[in-house]
Amino acid sequence: MGYDETGRGAPMEASSGVPAAVLENVFDDPSHGEPGRDRMAVHVVWELLLLVGLAVAGWLLWRENPDALRGAGLKSLLVDVAGLGMLVLAAGLSLRAAAVNLAVGPVAVAAALHFAEQGDRGVWAALLPALVVAALGGLALGLAVVVLHVPGWAASLAGAAGVIVYIERRAAPVVVQGGYDPRPTAIYLFLGFAAVAVLGGLLGAIKPVRRLVGRFRPVADPARRRGAVAAIVTALALVASTVLAMLGGVLIAANGSGPVVPDTGLDWTVLAVGTVLLAGTSAYGRRGGIFGALFAVGLVEVFLAWAAARGWTVSRWAVGGATLAAGLVVTRLVEALGRPRPLGGAAVPVGPPGDGTISAGWALTPSPEPADAWPSVLPVRTTDTSVDAWEAPRWENDPRRWDADDR
Repeated sequence: MGYDETGRGAPMEASSGVPAAVLENVFDDPSHGEPGRDRMAVHVVWELLLLVGLAVAGWLLWRENPDALRGAGLKSLLVDVAGLGMLVLAAGLSLRAAAVNLAVGPVAVAAALHFAEQGDRGVWAALLPALVVAALGGLALGLAVVVLHVPGWAASLAGAAGVIVYIERRAAPVVVQGGYDPRPTAIYLFLGFAAVAVLGGLLGAIKPVRRLVGRFRPVADPARRRGAVAAIVTALALVASTVLAMLGGVLIAANGSGPVVPDTGLDWTVLAVGTVLLAGTSAYGRRGGIFGALFAVGLVEVFLAWAAARGWTVSRWAVGGATLAAGLVVTRLVEALGRPRPLGGAAVPVGPPGDGTISAGWALTPSPEPADAWPSVLPVRTTDTSVDAWEAPRWENDPRRWDADDR
């Protein structure tokens, strides 16, 4: 970037003919995604629609059962929102890192069973071992994904199978032991979930953070390694995802009205991933909104409360499948309307990626004009002569042998 003749530091654009938007993104590496800033308008519009849907669902619930939105009913609903919200944050974080964790549901059920069995020892005595196991399990999952460089869904599905083996060791439902009741602190649990969800969305909207978190997302050959930075960020995301899933399972168990049933937990995985996609997070990773997770979780939980108030028996598989199907449509909208706008300058390839050129083989400067005709190699006499310049006598020392011929 140059400066004007006054020396006041104003950036020059006309000298190179490249718009300022292009110069701002000139050092973006295409090997880590399209150059430029992702567009957020599609997320704003979709989150407004989610907010309208949440308001309509809340009005329907109020008409059907006003007690669900006040007093003890409201506290129980807020804890349910926080519990599912932990699972959604777990799935969303791993999805943003382009390594979705499908083990969040089984991990939540396993944590719920552990807390139900060990709750009589105290909250922290039961929670700390589960926290350590979840962190180590997430670390093992992260290392498997980044060291072998395999898709997160495949590695986490294998991890989910191992957790389900632990769950199947219990043949009967487990009654929650101990007296921990999260409802008195429901508002704090909800505000904590909301703060983490919104703060994470705000940080994810910042261009460098967005690219850093989603660096594992493939842009060419999916089997090509994405570098050490991508590996570290993805491994940490999977560790945090597993810990969040464990915390969500504990809240679900503590807020339940009956024993914890030892099932696979894959229905919770489908519901969590479907809610994340419905919130506006792309199934390909990296892209996502700000308030989408908060609104989507609230919409799902209020709908479930409304269905229960009407006496309907709604399966989590059904709700999860519906949200997952709608979320796939949202992903297409996010990817189509949220990608960066095309750069103003023409990108001219100057070499293969990684050859040391700016922007990994792409130049944003315009192509030079065609060169003029080549200058004459040999000097030409300035004096008039009747013969051609190439036949001037100065180039010959001997008599011309062909002058006598009539050629």
